Amino acid sequence: MKKNLEYLEEFILVLTLALMVALIFAQVVGRYVFSSAPSWTEEMARYIHIFQVWIGASYAVKKRQHIRIEAFIELFKGTFRKILESLSLLVWFGLAVFLAIFGTQLVLASFQNGQITPAMQIPMWLPFLAIPLGGAGMAMRLVQQFVLIWRSENGKVEV
Repeated sequence: MKKNLEYLEEFILVLTLALMVALIFAQVVGRYVFSSAPSWTEEMARYIHIFQVWIGASYAVKKRQHIRIEAFIELFKGTFRKILESLSLLVWFGLAVFLAIFGTQLVLASFQNGQITPAMQIPMWLPFLAIPLGGAGMAMRLVQQFVLIWRSENGKVEV
């Protein structure tokens, strides 16, 4: 079970990429071959991409692939490096929790207002759900990074 959860983000990202490519391909074929394409395919591809961005942000935290300036931090080793890394993660964690909390408020407000998407006519809170899920995913991965930093000998985490 734990092994399956480890690859959950990768599986979701690959599956949604394949679905998004199929939807865009259908849109192009419909537009240029049949001179008519359903409008919902474009909207669905857009919302899938939004989820990919937020889930991908969480996955990038796991793989330590977010853009970082490491020239300064590479000068230090040991406990001082761990403290610097921890401070960086703490600020980032605050932002991720902010996104999760206010993203949830956005989802609830959209749910209460009954807002729907233009083409597919689905509740708008479904696409908005990507924000709190991405924020919570990043927060969870940042906690894991924090633990890895303090378990390492010199504060340097290799993925």
